[in-house]
Amino acid sequence: MSLPHISVPSDAIAAMAQHGYDCFPEEMCGLLVGKPDTNEVVRFVPTTNIAHSAKVYTIDPKEHLRAELAAEADGLEIIGCAHSHTHTEAYPSPTDVAQAPDPGWHYIIVTLMREAPEARSYRIEGETITEEVISPV
Repeated sequence: MSLPHISVPSDAIAAMAQHGYDCFPEEMCGLLVGKPDTNEVVRFVPTTNIAHSAKVYTIDPKEHLRAELAAEADGLEIIGCAHSHTHTEAYPSPTDVAQAPDPGWHYIIVTLMREAPEARSYRIEGETITEEVISPV
C-alpha cells in the first residue's frame, strides 16, 4: 500500500524553511493554499505566531482571514498549515494533535534540529496520524 501524497512547489518548501529560520527560536506557522480535490499546494502563506512560543503556534486570525479571502478570489482554498519544530523531529506532538483544527487539512512540519531543514506532512484525524509523501513540483 502506498502512502498518500501532497504536491508542494519547491519554492513553497523553501519559503517554509526560511520562515522557520526567520522566526527562530519561536515556532513559525503559515497556511497552505491549494486544491483540496488533488492534494496540491499552490502557495505557502507565512503568518505570525501570536503565541510567540518555541513549543506551540497560533496563527493570527486576521492573517488567516486575509489568506482565506485571497485563496477564494483565486478559486482555491486553505488546505492545511505548516509550522516548525525548532529542536524536535518533524512529527506531530501531542499538542499538535490536540490543536489540529480540521481532519481534512494537511499538516506540514519543518524540523530545524539538523544542519538542513526537513519537511514532513501528515493528516491528523482525531488521534490518528497518517504520514503523506511530499512530492515537490
